[in-house]
Formats: sequence, structure tokens, C-alpha cells
Amino acid sequence: MRLTDCYNFHDFRRMAKRRLPGPIFDYIDGAADDEVTYRRNTAAFEACDLVPNVLRGVADIDMSVTVMGQKLAMPVYCSPTALQRLFHHQGERAVAAAAAKYGTMFGVSSLGTISLEEARQISDGPQVYQFYFHKDRGLNHEMMARAKTAGVQAMMLTVDSITGGNRERDKRTGFAIPFKLNIAGMTQFAIKPSWGIDWMTHEAFRLPQLENHVKMDGGALSISRYFTEMLDPSMSWNDVAEMVQAWGGQFCLKGIMSVEDAKRAVEIGCTGIVLSNHGGRQLDGSRSAFDQLAEIVDAVGDRIDVMMDGGVQRGTHVLKALSLGAKAVGLGRYYLFPLAAAGQPGVERALETMRTEIERDMKLMGCTSVNQLTRHNLRFRS
Repeated sequence: MRLTDCYNFHDFRRMAKRRLPGPIFDYIDGAADDEVTYRRNTAAFEACDLVPNVLRGVADIDMSVTVMGQKLAMPVYCSPTALQRLFHHQGERAVAAAAAKYGTMFGVSSLGTISLEEARQISDGPQVYQFYFHKDRGLNHEMMARAKTAGVQAMMLTVDSITGGNRERDKRTGFAIPFKLNIAGMTQFAIKPSWGIDWMTHEAFRLPQLENHVKMDGGALSISRYFTEMLDPSMSWNDVAEMVQAWGGQFCLKGIMSVEDAKRAVEIGCTGIVLSNHGGRQLDGSRSAFDQLAEIVDAVGDRIDVMMDGGVQRGTHVLKALSLGAKAVGLGRYYLFPLAAAGQPGVERALETMRTEIERDMKLMGCTSVNQLTRHNLRFRS
């Protein structure tokens, strides 16, 4: 299978599955418990129909948006995700460069495999730094200070991960960093030697944002253990309010799902929220972000930038979210599978595919700019 054979999310996923050892593919593809929420995230869009208008003169399309003070050339962005150099040796370098090429925002994770500083060198375009609230308060302050020095425009605190979700696929293979696999997991690596060659012939794996606080050479750090042992479950609204004040700029909470929490985010001075269930990887059975979008936009959409992620696989999904009032839509697995399949060319092809779909679908909807997309264009099936 070649990159030129990939036309949609499912094609990229198949190509990534052919290249990646099973434990790594399952880390990207897997979710919590029975993975009900993971499936529901995409299914939620299918219960919503688009109602297009015609004869509107759509020769020129402007799909740009402004979110958290940053102008994006298209209304999707690359959500921050962890451990990207596990999937392809280029990792975040590929995603940062591809996002810059398409004029959109790139999220650097505190579990990222390149440094904040290097990410800024690759692209001076829109970026956001995503971080977790650690028990080590010194680490929290260090992350914010580094981000400020590196020139990051917006901070994104993930608030739905005070403990790790029950990701049973990872348990079955013993997935951990550094690798500490069981027999089933090692067998999967043995039958995909090209990935192993790629891994061994490039620079050593690092977590630059954490390396002063996490020993990578003394035993394995499972992802579930990171969330369970290092993150602080006592995090409260008062803690976040202090961080918002200390940052003094664009500050976003990722993982908001209730109207009550959205209102609290506004009250403490946040400038953005991302409706997200972490791709179904945390609380299985939780509601999809798309299903929650309308009521949260109605409650706070005039006071804060409301974004969403989860299950987005098509340009029409993006248009439906924008029609409900989202300012922009985050992509996760949508670019991770292309990254795993082909590095930077894969991510670029995926973003080009999404850009083309959004442009074509806006024309078919009779809209020349994003602000023309409204709820009048939607109907929900009962």
C-alpha cells in the first residue's frame, strides 16, 4: 500500500497498521474499557444531517478562523498528542512542519518527544503547549516558565486525566516506555522488523519536557503509571485559577464536558476550552464532545473560544461542529495514523485531504466563509 493510495482516514489507518508493531498501533488506536465512547465519538456526527443552500456564488472560499488570538488558515488544528517519535522517527518535527505549511495550529505535549524550544524553531506559526498538572509543583512552574521563554502563545491544561484510563489493549501487550513487553508484545515487534530498524538507526528516544524529573534509564514508565503516580488528583479550580493568573495570557482547558465546568472556566479567566473525552481513552461511556457542543456554546460561547475534538474523520464532521458554534476542531488520530504510515509526507497528505474536503463541502453548502455556517444548516435525527 502506497501513500498515494490513501484518500481518507481509514486508508491511513490501514497503512499505519501494516507498518507498526501491534503494541504501538494499539496504543494509538485503543481506548478505555469497551471502547464505547471511542466509537460513539464518530457515530455522533452521523445522527446530524447537513441542509445545504444553493446558488450562493461560492467561487472564493475563506476557511480561516481566529482562535485564542491566533489566526488559522483552516478551522482544524493538530491536537497535542504524546510520544510521537514512537510512531515515526520524525515525530513532532513532521507534524510541526506540516501544520506550518498549512497555516494551522500545532500542539506540543508535555509528553512530547521533542522540546518546546525545537518546536518553536521548526515553526513560528500558531502553537499551543499542552501540559498536565503534576504532584511536583516545581515541574508545573518549570513547564510554564519554559513555555513563556520559548515564545508559546497559548497554554492548554488537560483536566480530564488526573488518573489514567483503563486501556486494556496496552495491558495485554505490556506496553511501556522504555519497552518492557510481554511475549505477545515482543512477537508483534518481531514480525515488523522495518519499524525496529527505523527505531535503532535514529536518535535515542527522549521526553525533553520531563527528562529532569523522570528517569528514563531505570525501569519502564507505563503510560498508566505516569498518570497514576505523577499527576495530582487533588487538582482543583483554585489551583487552575492560580495558573491562569500566573500565565497572564491565552489559557485553555482541555477536557471540559459540562456546562457547569465551562462557566467556571470563564469565571477564572480562561480564554478557551476544548470539549473532549480524550478520544475515548479516559472515561468510557462518557458523552461525545459533538453531542455536548450546542449546550456549552449556548452557555458560554459569547465569552470564551469553544473548541472540540474526538472522532473527526471528515470535512463534513468539521462543518457540523462549526455550525453548532465551535471556533475550531482538533485532530488527533486523523494525523497520527498518516504520521505512522509515512512521516511528514503522510501528515501533509492528510491535512491537504482535510483542507480539500472542507473547501469542497463549504461550496456544496453554499458558504463562502466559516461564519456563514449556522444551525439553520443542520437537522438532527431523533
